[in-house]
This record gives sequence, C-alpha cells and structure tokens, in this order.
Amino acid sequence: MSTITTMIPDQVRPPSVHRFTVDEYERIILAGVLKDPGRVELLNGYVVDKMAKTPQHGYSTRKALDALASLIGPGLTWRSEQPVRIPDYDEPEPDVAIVRGSTEDYAFRVPGPADVELLIEVSLTSLDQDRSEKRRAYARGRVPFYWIVNVVHRQVEFFTDPGPDGYGTSEVYPEGQSVPVVIGGLSLGEIAVNEILPPPLAASTAGGNGA
Repeated sequence: MSTITTMIPDQVRPPSVHRFTVDEYERIILAGVLKDPGRVELLNGYVVDKMAKTPQHGYSTRKALDALASLIGPGLTWRSEQPVRIPDYDEPEPDVAIVRGSTEDYAFRVPGPADVELLIEVSLTSLDQDRSEKRRAYARGRVPFYWIVNVVHRQVEFFTDPGPDGYGTSEVYPEGQSVPVVIGGLSLGEIAVNEILPPPLAASTAGGNGA
C-alpha cells in the first residue's frame, strides 16, 4: 500500500504570528493603526482583547481605589485601567496600580516596573488569565505586590517575592479577613476583603461577559 502525502500550497498556509515588543506596540498605538486601542493590551508579545466590564467589576475596582487612596500618602499616586510597561513583551492595563510619584510624572510616559509598588486585577471571567499570563508578566517585571480580587470565589489572592519563574509567596484572604497594604517596605494598614467585594447577591446573579 502506498502512502499519500498531501502538500499544502504556500498560499493557503496559515500566516506566521508576529510577537511584538513593547517598543513596537507603542509605535503602533502612536501611529493610530489600531481602530480602538482602548480595547486591547499587550501580553507576552501578543495583542489581546480586554474583557468587557460588568457592574461587579466596576464596583470592586472603585472600592479598591477608594480604600487605597485613603492609605497612600505623598510620593504615591494611583492609576486605573492604564498601561504599565514591562519590557520586553508586556504592556498590560491593570485595574488598579499604585505607582511612585505624581500624576504629572506620567503625562508623557508609561510607568515601568521601577515605578510600580502594587498592581490589582479584579477577576470575574478573566480569572484564568489573571492567574496565568498576567501573574507571570508582573513577576517578570519584579512588581513587588500583586493582588487578584477574586469575585468568583470571594477572596483576595496576594502575591509577593517576584522572580523570573513567578511569585515565590502567595496568600489567600477570604471574606472576613483583611489584606495588608505594604508599600516600600512600610505597612500602611489593612483593607477588609468584604469592603472591596460586591455584595453576595450581585456576585451570585452575575451573567454574561465580565472581567
């Protein structure tokens, strides 16, 4: 019995995938090539769609911002859903970022790893991505503290001790407990998990797409 080998013509072969650096991605944004750059972010060199936002997501993001704003002092500022530059292949847009300096310091540049003290992702349907690609990116960038506000399981997942292979230390803070806020080696206080989660009824009736 003879073997039949099927050759795929070059013209129908799937195109190769290009992995963008942060520099290339930022040039694309500045050139206006993307129709709606606010709907995408760069993860591991690939331009990916951001999840649509649910009311629960917006609620927890705002509550986390309010709680942190009451704790941070001069020399720090917050950003929400704005890019963070992690060379060479990541420019995610975390839900909450606490960075060094003032708002004016970032009028003409995107904060990099050396500027970042804490990043937070609020997770509903984006939980798998926030625990995998984003967690690895933030660890590679040596972001000292990363929180996942896990709306699905109603807890905050806390990561520290970043390195090239991920975060070395993790803790889970369920409802009824409080998450420590540490900036620059100083303890600024604690935030109650219940304070930043949506009410249980809202979480249990979540539907459709979310982040």
